[in-house]
Amino acid sequence: MLAKRIIPCLDVKDGRVVKGVSFVNLRDAGDPVENAKFYDQQGADELIFLDITASHEKRKIILDVVERTAEDVFMPLTVGGGITTIENIRDLLNAGCDKVSINTAAVKDPFFIQRAAERFGSQCIVVAIDAKRVEHRLEGASGEAWFADPSLKDVVLDPSAGGLTWAISTHGGRQMKLMNAVAWAQKIEELGAGEFMLTSMDKDGTKDGYDIELTRAISESVAIPVIASGGAGTLEHLYDALAEGKADAVLAASIFHFREYSIQDAKEYLQSKGVPVRL
Repeated sequence: MLAKRIIPCLDVKDGRVVKGVSFVNLRDAGDPVENAKFYDQQGADELIFLDITASHEKRKIILDVVERTAEDVFMPLTVGGGITTIENIRDLLNAGCDKVSINTAAVKDPFFIQRAAERFGSQCIVVAIDAKRVEHRLEGASGEAWFADPSLKDVVLDPSAGGLTWAISTHGGRQMKLMNAVAWAQKIEELGAGEFMLTSMDKDGTKDGYDIELTRAISESVAIPVIASGGAGTLEHLYDALAEGKADAVLAASIFHFREYSIQDAKEYLQSKGVPVRL
């Protein structure tokens, strides 16, 4: 069995790590390169930078951060946030990151993932899925221009359908799309995604644990790796996402960044529970 991965995530704004709640009341939390070195020394398997000010004008800032990180840190590095063009991906990979995480651009144009995978290879294309639980009729959700494409019709969610499912959320959970998250994952895998970063918008920031049902539903429906994200508050939550949710990796931010637990704590705990990890 492949070792399960522990992945810290750092929000980067204007070249600095920031911390807040839902991107509000942000405060400086240090240099991203120094934070990356810390996690590398702790034994993190990978690291994700989320560029939360990824406008065209400020793109060069994160490129500089990636270049400086790649010089001193040798664990795999993924960068997400504001990636909308093939050129964005090329620039980030040339700067030294190993993978890119794409969200909004995929929702607007699923075939962007296909073009990116054909150009750079599936192994470096991570698709971020922000999913929100829908237990009744879905109101106030919008569609996309590609909804009329017959090859993608299975993804479109019937707004009048009842029962439990998960819809796609964008803009930090503030907008809903008429898209079935499980069907979306299957379609994007077909189009060439190499990995999913799956965030439960219901659980994100709560520290109450991951959405295990969601994680398991996606993990069982695709063959590519799934990173569980959103809700980590204890080491037991990490175990639940890997064991019950069948995720291949767990992403966490606050519990590591505020030193509630170390990467070593997490790995020793998971090993004690029979989960294969790299120590």
